[in-house]
Amino acid sequence: MRKTMATNPKTTELIQTLKQESFKNSAPIWKDVAKKLSKPARKKIEVNVSKINRYASEGNVILVPGKVLGAGSLKTKVTVAAFSFSETAKSAIESVGGKCLSIEQIIAENPKGSKVIIMA
Repeated sequence: MRKTMATNPKTTELIQTLKQESFKNSAPIWKDVAKKLSKPARKKIEVNVSKINRYASEGNVILVPGKVLGAGSLKTKVTVAAFSFSETAKSAIESVGGKCLSIEQIIAENPKGSKVIIMA
């Protein structure tokens, strides 16, 4: 059986970057994120803002290897990095003083991946 892979060029480029950064910085967190991003489209990760609110504490750095959706409300100031955000999720995070980053930006800010929480 033939192995399937992502056809979106942005996704394949990001997976390659994550694997390279994992090897270069001895940070297995990026390899784990690459593995989660390379799953089939029907198994892509979607996390609502309410889940982030439930499990995150003030000042945490959350990484979602998928899409952040805007259902629910957020009461804590957190930094969220994700492959993509819905408009309502982005406004909910920014309204409480949080930051929305791409996965590339979080790699640039924190190459070792220390204190980054993967939420799936």
